[in-house]
Amino acid sequence: MQIHRNGSRPSARGPSDWFTGSVRLDPLFQAPDPARVAGAHVTFEPGARTAWHTHPLGQTLVITSGLGWVQREGGPVEEVRPGDVVWFPPGLKHWHGASPTTAMSHIAIQEARDGKTVDWMEKVSDEQYRK
Repeated sequence: MQIHRNGSRPSARGPSDWFTGSVRLDPLFQAPDPARVAGAHVTFEPGARTAWHTHPLGQTLVITSGLGWVQREGGPVEEVRPGDVVWFPPGLKHWHGASPTTAMSHIAIQEARDGKTVDWMEKVSDEQYRK
């Protein structure tokens, strides 16, 4: 059994290669081998968002606060609120982030395949974001 105490893992700024705007990443868990699941609490300030990306084994988001937007490639931008749970299937190109006026936080849960949990792609343009 392991207990990671609150505050024992430092927050990090979302890297500008993968995010637009101000994003804070708070690690929650990284299960040891042979398990492959990891989770983080991610907070997006208004207008902040991920770049387009995919996950080899999919991703679950649990919206914990605020007002957010999610979009899959070819689909509409959809609004998400606290308590909503979003599933992105393996390989589905998508992005997620805050609305233009309201911050959003979610818990992101994903599994690794061959040590990799995400494939990052191009940034979401302001035009794509505001659709």
